Amino acid sequence: MKERTTSFDIAQLAGVSQPTVSRALSGSPAVSEATRKRIEAIARQLNYTVDKNASSLRRRQSRTLALLFFEDPTPDQSLINPFFLSMLGSLTRTCALRGYDLLTSFQQLSSDWHVDYEDSHKADGIILLGYGDFEDYRTRLDQLVAQGTKFVRWGSPDQGAAGTVIGCDNVRGGELAGAHLVAAGRRRIAFVGQASSHYPEFDDRHRGLCQAVAVAGLDAEVVAQVDALNTQQAGYDAVHELVRRGPAPDALFCASDTIAIGALKALGELGLSVPADVAVVGFDDIPAASLTHPPLTTIAQPYLLAGEMLVDALLKLIRGETAETILLPGRLIVRGSTTG
Repeated sequence: MKERTTSFDIAQLAGVSQPTVSRALSGSPAVSEATRKRIEAIARQLNYTVDKNASSLRRRQSRTLALLFFEDPTPDQSLINPFFLSMLGSLTRTCALRGYDLLTSFQQLSSDWHVDYEDSHKADGIILLGYGDFEDYRTRLDQLVAQGTKFVRWGSPDQGAAGTVIGCDNVRGGELAGAHLVAAGRRRIAFVGQASSHYPEFDDRHRGLCQAVAVAGLDAEVVAQVDALNTQQAGYDAVHELVRRGPAPDALFCASDTIAIGALKALGELGLSVPADVAVVGFDDIPAASLTHPPLTTIAQPYLLAGEMLVDALLKLIRGETAETILLPGRLIVRGSTTG
């Protein structure tokens, strides 16, 4: 019977010490990226798995991270933002590579969910995805800080908000969308989404759009704005509201792809051609964005890198190290909804 592979076997093949193997598989920054990848490749080749029980006993940790989703209204009743579903694979894979389990659940804002995880030793730290109304959510973040919970969140580094943030540069993303629409000759641009401190990511995207319009020498005040939460129905209703106000815009920058999909449906029902009459840009690049008719131009958020960075930032905090807030660049993906 073949003996179980150990970290010493990996160390021998990698030409490093056994402690280096342990540090690499736990995500320690003391190991270079090249060495860590070499060790991880050998570990996968040998079907090696970290002995979480032994490691936990040594460190008095659960070797588990908690991933908490905020409930979003969705047509498929999953209650998870489609963008976060795209990120889930990266989060799960990174945890496995670092020798951690990932416990997923919804944030129950009516209960003390922060007590249910770290205080009961279910998890060593928490990754937060989504938050609804941020002004209401901010109190929860302050509670996590007060009790010393290790947590990171995906979102906007709103000034004065608690916790380490990994997020997208939403202002720059809005600038990319605005510059693209202006270059396409659009002049009556509308922003579809909330634009206030209650929804800071959407607010940043709106601000970036206005900055791009101003840089182009146009009056940023002409940018129309209509509130919409992150649902297809909200995008659908917003288009009807814009048309009712008149005159109809010749371009929409929607705060998310989900909103944009609803907007596309409404435009079609109103007999407005996309992009001939109205160009449409979304944000996120969820899988459905390339399947709409026409395919949706959007700002892609780097969800694969985001998942890895969220896990690694949380592991730094768990080890007592500093984890910096980082904004990742978005990327303009041009498709048929803006180019005919």
